[in-house]
Amino acid sequence: MTISKTTLATTVACLLCIRLLAQPAVAILPTDREPDIIRKAANVVPSPRQLRWQELELTAFFHFGINTFTNREWGDGKEDPSRFNPTRLDARQWVRTAKEAGIRQIILTAKHHDGFCLWPSKYTEHTIRNTPYKDGHGDIVKEVADACREYNIGFGVYLSPWDRNSPVYGDSAKYNDLFLHWLTELLTQYGKVDEVWFDGANGEGPNGKKQVYAFEAWYHLIRKLQPQAAIAIMGPDVRWVGTESGEGRLTEWSVLPVNAKQQESIAANSQKDMTFAPLGDIMDQDIGSRQKLLTAKGLIWYPAETDVSIRPGWFYHPAEDDKVKSPAQLMDIYFSSVGRNSVLLLNIPPDTSGLINEADVRSLRKWKQMRDATFKTNLAAGAVVKQTLKDTTATIVYSLAGSKTFDILLLQENIRIGQRVEKWVLESLDKEGWKTVTEGTTIGYKRLLRFPPVTTNKVRLRILSSRGNPILAKFGLYKMAE
Repeated sequence: MTISKTTLATTVACLLCIRLLAQPAVAILPTDREPDIIRKAANVVPSPRQLRWQELELTAFFHFGINTFTNREWGDGKEDPSRFNPTRLDARQWVRTAKEAGIRQIILTAKHHDGFCLWPSKYTEHTIRNTPYKDGHGDIVKEVADACREYNIGFGVYLSPWDRNSPVYGDSAKYNDLFLHWLTELLTQYGKVDEVWFDGANGEGPNGKKQVYAFEAWYHLIRKLQPQAAIAIMGPDVRWVGTESGEGRLTEWSVLPVNAKQQESIAANSQKDMTFAPLGDIMDQDIGSRQKLLTAKGLIWYPAETDVSIRPGWFYHPAEDDKVKSPAQLMDIYFSSVGRNSVLLLNIPPDTSGLINEADVRSLRKWKQMRDATFKTNLAAGAVVKQTLKDTTATIVYSLAGSKTFDILLLQENIRIGQRVEKWVLESLDKEGWKTVTEGTTIGYKRLLRFPPVTTNKVRLRILSSRGNPILAKFGLYKMAE
């Protein structure tokens, strides 16, 4: 891919901010040898805000704005605000739908690339204040924030750095000041904000120029006004997994080398129609292995978020009402995101009436029922456990409470003390001896694997390689619901 000088400058700034504003990087000294580096990697841990974010597991996007009414994905900033008029808007229905699906945090597109603001900003005319909605007195950011508090669910904001409406976009100093004003409005008028989400889109503005974003100043403002908020994706707390398919890596490390080029690839690729093949190093299946760490200058905790839309598009389009992902498809996504040491960010776009469409509601409801039925009973509960530890390896035998049939394995590490496991295998015992059921590499916060049903009364988990003493937080065996 070709990276512009502007993007490279942004990358350098972002990487600097990661070092300054995330958990302090663990330095790798010139005198450190491989055992020293691996020992350091084993003890890198998440910050409190990163830990809270990881434990959410399921979060949701609400893509809603002027694009909803123009039936477009990316607006050009020339839209007539009078077209924005959701006659039945109910933010409580949005949040209630998400919570009933088991989602624990919401991110609202407060401003997309078109520059249209869902709050009555004092710093632009391309805003909800100049629409028929509530005769210009509406504030959808407030409505969603209030609903999140009512339903006890996290609240976050997406604020696009790109702005195709602002006449000062491309005049870097002026626009960066304007962006600080927008951030200040969002971070001071709506109570607690749990996540601030930036993408890397950086196109031309009305003056034909590209903007150099002042990420460092924006990060410092967020830390000052909402210190508990996780900053993603062009941010120091959470990184993009690199694809909008809902599918993460089979090997997903949260401990990464500081000099990883993640931000460069995010800026080049974010919010495009992507598959795994053309993404280059951002979807490299190896971004945190021992080999990568040995050439690093330092180590940080930098976990992955996996985003995907419940529909083909990110904004609502009537033609996609029959293209909503099925409960089975959502279950597949759950296994390939949350089940691969990532947090799932599922987009659920409200329609032109201002409601989550019934097709989406039905699919979300059935998906939740499938998850509840599948994970209701841990078939390993009550097992007699015998373990043998040898520093960086372990063998754990589970004598189950009778013969059990299962087809799902759940593993969790205690990430409060780090992510360590590099390779493991699960085996079951039958009359011929131990047989491999499934195997894998990283575990992290959560690992879920499916396999053909196995019936046995004894299983064995062998941790073959770890960066330190492996500490499991949970072991589970489950049967997929019909």
